[in-house]
Amino acid sequence: MNSKLIYFLIFFCVLICAQTARSQPADTTKKVEILPGAKKLEFLKINDSTELQILVGNVKLKQGNTLFYCDSCVINNSSHVFEAFGHVHINDADTANAYSDYLRYLTDKRIAYMQKNVRLTDGKAILTTDNLEYDTDTKLGIYTNGGRVINKKSVLTSLEGYYYTDLKDIYFKKNVELKDPAYFLKADSLLYNTESEVARFIAKTFIRDSTNRTIVTKEGYYDTRNRKAEFGSRPTIEDGKTKIIADRVAFDDSTGMSQAEGNAIVVDSTQQTVIIAGKIFRNNKTESILAFNKPLMIVKQEKDSIYITADTLFSARLSDLYGAADSVRKDSTKTVKTTDTKQKDSTDRYFEAFYHVRIFSDSVQSVCDSVFYSFKDSVFRLFKDPVVWSKENQVTGDTILLFTKNKKPDRFKVFDNSLLVSKVQAEFFNQIKSARMDGYLTDGSIDSVRARGFAECIYYIQNEDSSFTGVNQSSSDIIDIYFGLDSTGKERELHRVVFRSAVKGILWPMHAKTPEELRLRNFKWLADRRPKTKYELYE
Repeated sequence: MNSKLIYFLIFFCVLICAQTARSQPADTTKKVEILPGAKKLEFLKINDSTELQILVGNVKLKQGNTLFYCDSCVINNSSHVFEAFGHVHINDADTANAYSDYLRYLTDKRIAYMQKNVRLTDGKAILTTDNLEYDTDTKLGIYTNGGRVINKKSVLTSLEGYYYTDLKDIYFKKNVELKDPAYFLKADSLLYNTESEVARFIAKTFIRDSTNRTIVTKEGYYDTRNRKAEFGSRPTIEDGKTKIIADRVAFDDSTGMSQAEGNAIVVDSTQQTVIIAGKIFRNNKTESILAFNKPLMIVKQEKDSIYITADTLFSARLSDLYGAADSVRKDSTKTVKTTDTKQKDSTDRYFEAFYHVRIFSDSVQSVCDSVFYSFKDSVFRLFKDPVVWSKENQVTGDTILLFTKNKKPDRFKVFDNSLLVSKVQAEFFNQIKSARMDGYLTDGSIDSVRARGFAECIYYIQNEDSSFTGVNQSSSDIIDIYFGLDSTGKERELHRVVFRSAVKGILWPMHAKTPEELRLRNFKWLADRRPKTKYELYE
């Protein structure tokens, strides 16, 4: 290429660059202006490259949209630094105001280092600390040696903090505490918005409110203004004698409602019950609980705990169910008087289960459409096609009341279409049928039964060696059945049948009737519906 052409191109590029540089506006945002009002201005030359400007009395400076006020200051333009002393005030574009006794400001980086009696506010909250780094470009204030933020009645403290004044967000780190008349919070890290008054949790956090309810969580938020919160990562909430654990828990203290979902667990240490479900709602004011999505209730005891499943479970205070006004309530065992004063004892609760109810304990199992249980009288009320099994015995009827004592099955009452079936072997069944039936249990096994009202029975007669000698088919107004221990001394079997009045019957030889012919009206054997173990409750 021609050398003259090369020189021409180089000259042209230099000319263009120079013209472009000349056309660029000067950066005035880094320039510090001295505003009128200072009582004294002095220039002090240190050397050929350093000259100081010293201002005293009612000093006002400006850089971009940031204003600086102080009693006195020293400006070093060569090092792009000025120092301010006494009643220092930074007004940063009216979005934040900072105060201190001393300021060192880097004019080129627009970073302020403030010391002694430092205060920073975004108009909502006030931060106080001894040392603060504040960036007027990013509107970020940083403290690393302890700080305190006051927002209305809330006081937050931590060793480190990052205050985004334009966003009104504060990120607290290390030994974070939040104190408020309504609650106390402690965490390692916390994000708090001074405008919305919402605290967000990003690490393990402990909360205790004015009712002594405690919350341990790893993530979530707490809206302190609207009294709403949501917690994730399986938080634990303890409210009096109640503990709640779930994948996610949300509550609204203004309404008293809380919601737990995802393997939710509610433990009541007073009632010794546990509720497990996919989703649980709780009214914290009335202490009522609604559980669905495969709910399970466990009535805990040292041995033979009771497991209950259904489509829906509901538990509440018994005194709320019957109202506050003086009334007389009759249950299956006695008359109970309720008054205006709600009972606070541990028996003031009940629970209900609806649809596809299944109950399992080692001694007794049951299925029905719905159940009502009162901790006052310890009675399971089973409705609509209920079935109760005890060992080889099956009880059915329109309604069954299963009484417990010390949380163990004690006796039962069956109303209308009562039928007791005991499997002897293969297709042989002892059967008792009546309008009403009352039974008693010992160690989970039926000890005796009284059948009354059109009572009928079919039972197989056996010798001591368990061989069959015949079949008794009889009817009476009242039939009493007694069960005794078998030859092993472990299981109970039919031992004696007593007919009280108006007896009619016949003794059939074993070969005279087939097992299918020896069935009472409405006979049914429902072993396929029986939960064999607690793990089969949802099968």
